[in-house]
Amino acid sequence: MRLTLIQKDDCHLCDLAWERLAEAGVADFDPLWIDDDLGLQSRYGERIPVLRREDTGAELDWPFGAEAVRDFLSG
Repeated sequence: MRLTLIQKDDCHLCDLAWERLAEAGVADFDPLWIDDDLGLQSRYGERIPVLRREDTGAELDWPFGAEAVRDFLSG
């Protein structure tokens, strides 16, 4: 399953999301930085960090913990 973590530079919550993903055992995901893309900023700016499953397009908005990530991945 391919995952993307949508985030921006200098984002404390994004740093926490990386930690929650590690706690959930998620070692492989693609970071998507929205800083230079006005369209992505408009869509995700207030929601980041967001974890997206590329197979289904489902998105998990912050705040999330390790258990919520595991549930999201199993669903």
